[in-house]
Amino acid sequence: MTGSLRLLGGRLPGEDGLVDVSIVDGVIVAIDARGASDGGAPAASAPAPAQRTAAPSPRDAEHIDLGGRFLVPGLWDNHVHFSQWAAVSRRLDVSAAGSAAETAQLVLQACRAAADGASGAAGGVGTSPGAMIVGFGFRDGLWADEPTAAVLDAVAGPRPVVLVSGDLHCVWLNSAALAQFGRAGHPTGVLREEEAFAVHRALDDVPAETVDGWALDAARAAAARGVVGIVDLEMAWNPEVWSRRAAAGHDLLRVEFGVYPQHLDRAVAEGLRTGAPLVRAGGTDDDLIHVGPFKVITDGSLNTRTAFCFDEYPGLEGRADSHGLLTVAPDELRALLERAVAAGFVPAVHAIGDHANRLTLDAFEALGGGGSLEHAQLLAETDLPRFGQLGVTASVQPEHAMDDRDVADRYWAGRTGRSFALASLLAAGATLALGSDAPVAPLDPWVMMAAAVGRARDGREPWHPEQRITAADALAASARGRDRVRVGDVADLAVTDADPLASSAESLRHMPVALTLLAGRATHRAL
Repeated sequence: MTGSLRLLGGRLPGEDGLVDVSIVDGVIVAIDARGASDGGAPAASAPAPAQRTAAPSPRDAEHIDLGGRFLVPGLWDNHVHFSQWAAVSRRLDVSAAGSAAETAQLVLQACRAAADGASGAAGGVGTSPGAMIVGFGFRDGLWADEPTAAVLDAVAGPRPVVLVSGDLHCVWLNSAALAQFGRAGHPTGVLREEEAFAVHRALDDVPAETVDGWALDAARAAAARGVVGIVDLEMAWNPEVWSRRAAAGHDLLRVEFGVYPQHLDRAVAEGLRTGAPLVRAGGTDDDLIHVGPFKVITDGSLNTRTAFCFDEYPGLEGRADSHGLLTVAPDELRALLERAVAAGFVPAVHAIGDHANRLTLDAFEALGGGGSLEHAQLLAETDLPRFGQLGVTASVQPEHAMDDRDVADRYWAGRTGRSFALASLLAAGATLALGSDAPVAPLDPWVMMAAAVGRARDGREPWHPEQRITAADALAASARGRDRVRVGDVADLAVTDADPLASSAESLRHMPVALTLLAGRATHRAL
């Protein structure tokens, strides 16, 4: 219970006039035109007075003056890797490198900084020669030169170096790191898909108190952008992670955590099911943390050229992997999903290439529909209507289109009109859920909305502008379908300085957030 709160002098996007909003025990009980609770007329956008619960007396409630700012539903990021996102700021940023040689120079600078004792400049690496450098963000899809272990050996010597690709599906190691991770003698030093994920899991072996401190910082930053909830799809055994964080007082976000195939037996044995609250020590339910979906990864990614496609990748013709990689066979996928659904899980399936998406939709159809398709980056035209027909949510990351437009133009040439096809999905009756896939893109729903609305960034012309969606649709897709604030809603809210429905795409990207409420409790306040 959070008591009573009144938000005074706010605005509802797209509406005229000021409103006062009354919240009791975390629920919106009234939305009044300014002065209506003292005898004035109700706001045109508010429910009829008969639908209103009696507002608390002003003397019994805390008051916050919104000063004419705009009140919107609290935002969700529907696809994150939260611990990895929390760790990224402690890693060497190599995202600006345009070649293997440029990346190596950034590693060289980090090695020199570490040798001089400036560990912070080296992405948190220690100063001993054996301390590992971990970097993040390289994208080699358009590089003219090849990333190899030898390139990193030349600048790092015996110091282990692990560089994680911007799409998370690839890691680039030098010889020292290859030996450390049991891959000595690897011909290139570039590991993809499951081999890369094994390195990710090893990198996640950070003391719990350290990574939980990073996670709390990340949660504060998310709340400052109006975020009230996340779907955390880390590959860890997440009940343990979030139980620990809840016990330590992490209470800034709602969390739905995913379960992966390697943990399905344990999850079923412990009675977990999608939507169930986390059971805290002592047997009480946690009202913020719930079991999320059952996550399966069926193919790779575009930048790593492992997304499974009907067409071959240019330059890879004739190779066994020329169409990308299918990491879960159709029969295996169906069996996994059937078992998970029978145990009470809602499936969330990663598919990026058009062939992987077709096979995933086939599996959903065999199940009778439902679930979410994560990414859905390249789709056959005939598969678009199946989302609406099957009730499959398209869980999409619009900022990826801004990151990937050039590599898509090269490797998906002639098909990009059906890539990141948000408008086409909506027109076909799909439900959209926007996310970041952080750390692949920033955990910031305003960045996602800007990309969905504008299809442009960095002063460039819009990329396939026919796939733009409206700000109203983008907001709803970032707020669990809530397109506006209503009486009876849980008071998960954000307050912005400008009207999101009347803002340009660039303004959305940098939208100032003055207040975030989680069930009426402030998790961020800048007014």
